[in-house]
Amino acid sequence: MEGTETARSAEASPGQPPVAPVRRTVRDLHGDRVVDDYAWLSDREAAQTRAYLEAERAYYDAQTVAARPLQRQLFAEMSRRTPAAERSVSWRRGTFSYFTLTAKGMEYERFCRSAGEGPPETLLDLNDCAAPGGFVGLGVREVSPDGRLLAYSVDSAGDEVYTLRFRDLTTGVDRVDELPRTYYGGAWSADSSTFFYVVHDAAHRPHQLWRHRLGSPPDADVLVLQEDDLRFGLSVRASRSGELVLIQLRSRDTSEVWLVPTERPDAPAVLVEARRSGVEYAVDHVRGPAGGHLVIVTNDGAAEFRLVQAPVAAPERRSWVGLGTPAPGERILQVDAFAAGLVLSLRRSGAPLLQVLDHDGTLRHELHPPSPAASLHLARNEEYDAPAVTVAVESLVEPAVWSDVDLVTGRWTRRHHREVPAHEPAEYLTERRWAQAPDGVPVPVTLTRRADVALDGTAPCLLHGYGAYEVSLDPEFDPALPSLLDRGAVYAVAHVRGGGECGRRWWLHGRLAHKRNTFSDYLAVARWLGAAELVDPTRIATRGLSAGGLLQGAVFSMEPSHWCGVVAEVPFVDVVNTMLDPSVPLTVAEWDEWGDPHQPEQYGWLRGYAPYENVPEGPRPPLLVTGAVHDPRVLVHEPAKWVAKLRATDTTSSRLLFRVELGSGAHASAGGRYANQRYEAEVYAFILDVLGRTADPPADSSAADRDGRTTIRLQSGRDL
Repeated sequence: MEGTETARSAEASPGQPPVAPVRRTVRDLHGDRVVDDYAWLSDREAAQTRAYLEAERAYYDAQTVAARPLQRQLFAEMSRRTPAAERSVSWRRGTFSYFTLTAKGMEYERFCRSAGEGPPETLLDLNDCAAPGGFVGLGVREVSPDGRLLAYSVDSAGDEVYTLRFRDLTTGVDRVDELPRTYYGGAWSADSSTFFYVVHDAAHRPHQLWRHRLGSPPDADVLVLQEDDLRFGLSVRASRSGELVLIQLRSRDTSEVWLVPTERPDAPAVLVEARRSGVEYAVDHVRGPAGGHLVIVTNDGAAEFRLVQAPVAAPERRSWVGLGTPAPGERILQVDAFAAGLVLSLRRSGAPLLQVLDHDGTLRHELHPPSPAASLHLARNEEYDAPAVTVAVESLVEPAVWSDVDLVTGRWTRRHHREVPAHEPAEYLTERRWAQAPDGVPVPVTLTRRADVALDGTAPCLLHGYGAYEVSLDPEFDPALPSLLDRGAVYAVAHVRGGGECGRRWWLHGRLAHKRNTFSDYLAVARWLGAAELVDPTRIATRGLSAGGLLQGAVFSMEPSHWCGVVAEVPFVDVVNTMLDPSVPLTVAEWDEWGDPHQPEQYGWLRGYAPYENVPEGPRPPLLVTGAVHDPRVLVHEPAKWVAKLRATDTTSSRLLFRVELGSGAHASAGGRYANQRYEAEVYAFILDVLGRTADPPADSSAADRDGRTTIRLQSGRDL
């Protein structure tokens, strides 16, 4: 590497953006020489880095002063759709019903339980874990099998480094046991004496499973399992049956599972089946003689996965017996075991569904969402012996409804709904349509609008996408969205390749060498929206987060003239440099998603689309970028470097704002419910401005019933 420095002040003159100092370094790799002026920003602790980030935040705050009245109005609208107190659907475990409750005026939820008709008790109040006005993130929250202890962990910075504690639920007082630097996931032994927990390494890779016996010092904890392959991460949970600790080791396309009996927490872990490259499997447990049997979802011999079973006493592959394979167009995602049957989560033709099976794999019932533009999924179900399971249905305009489905009869019984004051779902329409990618592949698109807004080519549009990790953007209700729809905009979600909406093939055709399909799919959806005269092609804004922020950076560079505005939230934009640095959190594990630039061919893929290395020439649309200094997933230097380079190469005085979170804050969260709404109000104010829609919504756009609660009406008319 070579280095030269050009000293320039990061401070901004009034009305002028900051100018990042230039410290030139050179990357020579595979015969490609690349100059990087802003690599120094990767030193987050350096005083000059901090000064630049502070200057960018000051510039953002100054440039958005005029938008604050609209931000306040939007926040007020979103708050009106949020009930003063919110209670979750409850779930049974033992003799208690558990639920969360967010009290009036509070940012964070309480974890509560009740027994029979008795008054509820608060087990954990996250508001007590946060400093006034501060951030708190929850990592683990597991009640012991005897109901007397709570294992919980919190993070107060947003860096996903958690401190694990244990609360005596009979006294409400935390025990002296305290374990720093832990991660997500945990499992209790059957006698509630021992807790299994996960530790991550310096690169935030969960790589160790430890066993803690309550009352013993942390230095007496026992290392149960360690994963040394940097491509793999470790997770742990207890089976719903309560008889096994399930330890999953997983890379992007390979996995293996280990078992520990909860009755014998000191027993060595038993391997189900050794990992084989490209083969994945995940398990759940059915009680029975000789330890019962495992039900396993695997792609071994089935591209879109299949269901098999094996005895716990002999779980290896040679004992696997097939229970079912997906039909054409289906992808099996997960199996959940209950005493009364199995519940299989699948996707079919881009939509989710559930199947209830006998333990031998025979189909009993099939559960569908009310429309292709709605979602259906299992809610939290912790009771193995429950006769029914709780499922949730929602859409972009219809708040969630939870119902119990009898595992034997298939009968639905509605039991809870999300209360959304000042919102009437009947005033909105949501539907699923299909665009066409350049290679002829149909791409699903979810469209949402007010019923009085026509799809006639005149309305502005906000397009949203993600397209990575086989993640499906299934519709979820967002109380912020009506503020956009009520101002006459159309909201579109592009379910592009790289995601999982259309099965495993959808992901395979949008990763590694095929990553450009994600971007071309998205651009094709945007063109289709205009060419089909559904929305105004000159007023399409676009938004995405993290890997979806990479998508925004890519389409910003590829076709800047297509957008009237772009929002790239915590965007993964410095792709080549990040993937070259194994010390950066998550890098090595990500090589199987994006590619390893140490390999010449894969370097070419990444170099060809990395937004930081492919900035657009000429005019650029307005751009809002976000970042957070404590983000462990997309380090703040990625958006910071991109912004600095865009400013330095801009020849047309394009509008560019960088909203960097300098204090506590997580990768995808600003904090509690009101903090997140304030953040959404800022983003929506930017979007509405670039769409040309800053006027008040219609006066009658928020109809609610007399007690301030909305009556949920699913458009299908199905009685849940």
